[in-house]
Amino acid sequence: MRDLYSNIKAEAAIAPAVQSASKDGDAIDLKNAGRAAFVLNTGAIVSSGDFSAKLQESDTTTPGDFTDVAATQVNSDAPATLEAASTYRLGYRGHKRYARIVLTKAGGTSIAAGAVAVLGDLRDRPEA
Repeated sequence: MRDLYSNIKAEAAIAPAVQSASKDGDAIDLKNAGRAAFVLNTGAIVSSGDFSAKLQESDTTTPGDFTDVAATQVNSDAPATLEAASTYRLGYRGHKRYARIVLTKAGGTSIAAGAVAVLGDLRDRPEA
């Protein structure tokens, strides 16, 4: 099979919602994937909400074990301040078992946002 649908897996990383504070995404298990990227969607921004996005990694799912991914291990088209009604890609090139996306609030009120992890080069294909 050469279709993209059967060769990727999508997992919820941040459930779509109005975010009024910094938000740690869910830990995504990369064990059976050779590649990973996060797709972040934003909606309305209230009162100049100033949010940024970054990736973190860990060998465990313990929240305190996650650390920021080195800039050399991330491909991203996300700006320093996220814009309303936009879509961004953050590609992970690290080697840890788990990765997550993090939204950080620097000011303002809120932003509508959600994210999906897209896993590729799966060991077991096609993805069910």
